[in-house]
Amino acid sequence: MLILHSLLSELKDEFASSENGKERSAWFLHTLLAIIIPFSSSRTSNLLRVLRTLFGYVEIGKKRYYTFMASPKLPWDRLWPRLWKMIPEPETGGRLIVALDDYINPKTGKKIFACAKVFDHAAKQNQSRYPWAQNIVAIGLLKMIKGRWACLPLSQRYYLPETEIKEKKPVFKGKAIDFQSKHIQAVEMLGRVAVEFPQSDIMVVTDSWFGNNGLYKPLRKALGKKAHMLSRLRSNNNLFDMPAPPTGKGAGRPKKYGDKLGTTSSLALINRERAREMTVNLYGRVRTVLAYDQVVMQKTLKCRIRVVWVYRRTQWVALFSTDLTLSVAEIIEYYGARWKIEAGFKELKRDIGSAETQTRNPVAVKNHLDFCSMATTFTWIYACRLEKTPQRRHTVKGRNHFAFSDVRRLVTQAALDKDFPLLCPVPRKSMINTLVTALMRMAA
Repeated sequence: MLILHSLLSELKDEFASSENGKERSAWFLHTLLAIIIPFSSSRTSNLLRVLRTLFGYVEIGKKRYYTFMASPKLPWDRLWPRLWKMIPEPETGGRLIVALDDYINPKTGKKIFACAKVFDHAAKQNQSRYPWAQNIVAIGLLKMIKGRWACLPLSQRYYLPETEIKEKKPVFKGKAIDFQSKHIQAVEMLGRVAVEFPQSDIMVVTDSWFGNNGLYKPLRKALGKKAHMLSRLRSNNNLFDMPAPPTGKGAGRPKKYGDKLGTTSSLALINRERAREMTVNLYGRVRTVLAYDQVVMQKTLKCRIRVVWVYRRTQWVALFSTDLTLSVAEIIEYYGARWKIEAGFKELKRDIGSAETQTRNPVAVKNHLDFCSMATTFTWIYACRLEKTPQRRHTVKGRNHFAFSDVRRLVTQAALDKDFPLLCPVPRKSMINTLVTALMRMAA
């Protein structure tokens, strides 16, 4: 309970000291807890029900609370940097490892902010390839917490296609929305994180869609040499040998690229015999893989990269890093940890329930996503502050580490403790029904 109070107090300091600021901070902190508590999905109506039933906000009106959830005065620009600073030991191996990807939130309403016909590459055979949905670009910090990798959401942006912006001309807070590519949105979000951690290098771990010069060039321009990329090569990428050192003064500039070595797939067949066995921490287990690495040049990125071919049974994958100081084992482990951003999307959309909201107001839509993302990061920070590793409640074959739901259960127990209202008081004495409390403890 003391850990929870300490974390909430740090966020509370970012609100104004006026009467409205104090009220807004109390509503904000308890709304954050209402999202974490596994009562139901995080729809605004459900959150209001939790505030009334569990935290004693019996006098809060529906209209006032809905106005609060759509308020443009919530200090997100100060809250997010404060939350980033609350992460204990954010660096891994002397650098920030940040995962980058995008996801979609399918919707049914036609007047929901940031909705458009977007391509779903993961659509099943009986699903539409172009659903009506919100497309969200997100970054998250990859961090080892109590022996397992986790992804802590850091920032997110709604992506709207250029044709959608030209046709409908959407506005946000009275200003027209200008088109930005996903790469530019990612660079801006990473730039904000870099400002808060000026002494740390940033390693961006992403899939092959983002892992190209469309992201790397503006990223290096914005952050300089402190920015690096770890991604996956496509099978048809051409790779070149390192250029030979110049033998003397000749006409023209020295060669930037050596001889063409071949494509990623052709080199994978050649290098299989040269691969050596190594043990790496991959997907929560210590696994044995075959790997071969080589420093080459690529004309797409226009720089030296370390390529690692990883062989697993009959399959292979080619990873690359622009940071040549990374070892082969680190490249494999960090890219394997990238999957945690996909797990984080599931936690955010299904466990927290951000995908189930049907909010229409643009500010309310953004506030709700920020609330859900911050609640997810807050939960993982709480796990970092625990002295002991949480116990896994529901055993799953092959999974020994604790789950996100186990940490939510611990936060719920602390928030529903009888002494918690003394540390985080509510407007009046809580009128908690003992039966509801018992059911909540069972659900948690």
